[in-house]
Amino acid sequence: MKLVVVSAGLGSPSSTRLLADRLAAATLRHVDAETEVIELRDLATEIAQHFVTGFPPARLAAALDAVAAADGLVAVTPVFAASYSGLFKSFFDIIDKDALTGKPVLVGATGGTARHSLVTEHALRPLFTYLRALVVPTAVYAASEDWGEEGLAGRIARAGGELGRFLEPAGRDADRDAVTDVDTAAAIAPRSLTGAITSVHATAGFEVVPFEQRLAALRAE
Repeated sequence: MKLVVVSAGLGSPSSTRLLADRLAAATLRHVDAETEVIELRDLATEIAQHFVTGFPPARLAAALDAVAAADGLVAVTPVFAASYSGLFKSFFDIIDKDALTGKPVLVGATGGTARHSLVTEHALRPLFTYLRALVVPTAVYAASEDWGEEGLAGRIARAGGELGRFLEPAGRDADRDAVTDVDTAAAIAPRSLTGAITSVHATAGFEVVPFEQRLAALRAE
C-alpha cells in the first residue's frame, strides 16, 4: 500500500511541508503504508516545460506516475491570492484526467492569517471533486498562529484517521474493536461525482455502493 504526499511549499524549511508531514504521520498511525513525498518546488521547471512541449521530463513523469499509482494522497498548498498556488494547480492540471478517480485524498493548506481558512472548501475540495477523487470530510488549514495549538493537532489527528480508514485493507474493520465511523461514511458519499450511496454496517464498517447497483436492487424489491 502506498501513500503519496504532494507539498507545494516554496521555502526551506516550509510550513506547508511541515503540515504535509504531520498529516502523513497521522494517517500512518492507522494504516501501514509506504510513503513518498513529492516536493513541487523541485519540479517547477519541469512542469513549465510540460505545458510548452506536451511531454513531461523524467522526474516529472515519475511524480505523475507515483500519484496515479498511489492508494491514497495527501495534498497541501500554501495560500496565494486567497486560493491554491499556481504551482499546485499546474501540477494537477497535467495529471491524467482519470488518475485520481475514486482515490481517497486528504487536503490541507497553510497561510499567514485565519481569514483564508475556507480555502480548503471553496478551492481545494472542488478541484479534487472535479477530478473525481474521494476527498475525506476533514480538511486542515493552518494559519501562522495555529502552530502549537491543540486545535490544529486535533484536526490533523481526525483527518489522518479518516484517510487511514479509507486505506485499510478490506475486512480489517470487522476484526477490530474500534467504533464504526458512521459520520465519515455519511459525509464522504455525497461528494462522489460517480453517484455513490453509502451503506453502513455495524460490524464491517462502511462501504460505498455504486448508485446503479443500489437503484437496481431497490427496483427488484
